[in-house]
Amino acid sequence: MLESASFSISLAATLTTLADVFSEGGLFAQAMPGYRPRAQQVEMAEAVERAIRDKKPLIAEAGTGTGKTYAYLVPALLSGGKVIVSTGTKTLQDQLFHRDLPKVRVALKVPVTTALLKGRSNYVCRYHLERATHEGRFARKEDVAQLHAIVRFAATSADGDKSGCAAVPESSPVWQQAISTRENCLGSECPYHQDCFVLQARRQALDADVVVVNHHLFFADVWLKDEGAGELLPRCNTIIFDEAHQLPEVASLFFGETVSSGTLLELARDSRAEALSAAKDFVHLPAAALALDKAIRDLRLVFGQETLRAPRHALTEKREFHTALAIMESALSDLADRLAQQAERSEGLENCRRRAEEQLATLCMWINGAASAPNQESSEGADTDSAKPPRSKDPFDDAVFWLEVSPQGFQLNATPLDIARLFARQMNEERAWVFTSATLAMDGNFKHYAHEMGLWDAEQAAWESPFAYKQQAVLYVPQGLPDPNSREYTAQVVEATLPLLQLSQGRAFLLFTSLRAMREAYDLIQARLPVLGLSYPLLLQGEGTRTELLERFRTLPNAVLIASQTFWEGIDVKGEQLQLVVIDKLPFAAPDDPVLAARIDKINKAGRNAFMEYQLPRAAITLKQGAGRLIRDEADRGVLMIADPRLVEKPYGKAIWKALPPMRRTRELAIVEQFFRTVDHGQTPNKN
Repeated sequence: MLESASFSISLAATLTTLADVFSEGGLFAQAMPGYRPRAQQVEMAEAVERAIRDKKPLIAEAGTGTGKTYAYLVPALLSGGKVIVSTGTKTLQDQLFHRDLPKVRVALKVPVTTALLKGRSNYVCRYHLERATHEGRFARKEDVAQLHAIVRFAATSADGDKSGCAAVPESSPVWQQAISTRENCLGSECPYHQDCFVLQARRQALDADVVVVNHHLFFADVWLKDEGAGELLPRCNTIIFDEAHQLPEVASLFFGETVSSGTLLELARDSRAEALSAAKDFVHLPAAALALDKAIRDLRLVFGQETLRAPRHALTEKREFHTALAIMESALSDLADRLAQQAERSEGLENCRRRAEEQLATLCMWINGAASAPNQESSEGADTDSAKPPRSKDPFDDAVFWLEVSPQGFQLNATPLDIARLFARQMNEERAWVFTSATLAMDGNFKHYAHEMGLWDAEQAAWESPFAYKQQAVLYVPQGLPDPNSREYTAQVVEATLPLLQLSQGRAFLLFTSLRAMREAYDLIQARLPVLGLSYPLLLQGEGTRTELLERFRTLPNAVLIASQTFWEGIDVKGEQLQLVVIDKLPFAAPDDPVLAARIDKINKAGRNAFMEYQLPRAAITLKQGAGRLIRDEADRGVLMIADPRLVEKPYGKAIWKALPPMRRTRELAIVEQFFRTVDHGQTPNKN
């Protein structure tokens, strides 16, 4: 999706200054009714402008209500260079492209061209759609109807973005047969290569002045150049990461390697289909594909109903796992050999051969350790659009190798422990890097984030929210709750929450740090509300998509949404519909997480304090995100209840306490009752 321009950007930029834009009666005030200048927004825009001009990195925390999106878009659009803006999620990506960018561009009257670029799995693949239509392998009648809906959509859509196909939910399994992956894309050999929606989106991105991507795409496509969009990075002058607090996790994922049961099963399925199509006389190939399919499923069956996240060394004594793993490796090796024997017979078979060899190399690395890290150079003659580029082996010299088992399958993961060195190495080219979020600092200090991302020399700046938190909100920590690790803790949290639900008349988010606690709380509240004579609509995470649940919450009077950390960020509910946010615990990451455990061990062995240096800042940043759901506008009022007694009873709780917005703070229910009485009487917060 590309929007065009008609005259020189650099000329337009010279005619407009930040004062022209943000001042009283300036361009924003003229174009946006109700706009009011905010000192924090102007100061942030000035900092971003300096970073772009000096081609330097900037870490910028801007509290809720600062207007950070406009603060970075204005200098970016006036810079006259090519800009990549990366957001945390596809939802925010769409919002930025369809709502924020057009408003700013119109207000500035600059003719910048903009493009929206997503990963290939978001676009219909004409080849795979046609193949699915002909093969007709469907388990349900509704799958057939949905496939036909996708066919009709592809015939009329300008961009092929599946988010525009309202007739088929994005979660529908049919989409897996209507899109391509890096592994099964035929590249230039595809009969629909010239009409490819993915290539069309990339061409538009290359031509645009401002390209909006998301963090996953940035690392997978732009930075690591896995899918051919890597030309974007050398051409850009400025890179802006919004919701930059998510980058460490995303970077760890993409600097690592994974072999999953889903990817291997797809390889086995595609190999068998290609064999039946192009090598019918070679019976060994379908047999090898079926053998791999069985080996994958047998490996998963080793764990029965168990779900698991464990480091490789913890599986040493599990002999049945290692036996099944060796059988799967042998089956994959045999399939790769059979594919190599027949690869010349079709592009599809060659594609499967390359995928099998890549997966085998990564699997051997996982089994044997970093010494066997895969050489990922493209095979001779392989399609450069879909083959992985060479990558240094050194990330795996200091990595944790771990297994994740879920009800759907398993993943064998290799995750680097230190991404700072890897990230800093990629930033040696001269351009501006802006990292911004409402939650990056710990009590105004960016040390944790800068160390984790390798941004030691970045300029750092923070601006507090312009909201009058002391008048608009109360932070309540109830008294008398037990230790958060006790068995009765969630039940006690619910009991402490019920009086607040009565005071707020529903209109609440109840956010839990685990799915188990979320479900327990839902059952308890569902049973207790009728006893209290209350009939608030209860919404539970999982009973619909996040978008659907939010829409229901906004439209149902007195609704109560019970959710886990999926709803801790990226949610914006303004007005009286949300007046209470409850958080059950301080969000420390699970100590049995293999990557976390390995990082903690590494920090402690270096003679440092992993809890204070790593775990505490991460928990504080996550808690700030959850707390940020409450006050989204200058007119909002509400109560934030953090049930965890450690916030006030443990010495480290004070550090987290200071990191939260400066709300009025209390442990007395009577203060909360008084606050809600003022809300009911329609009193407005004191702006002074």
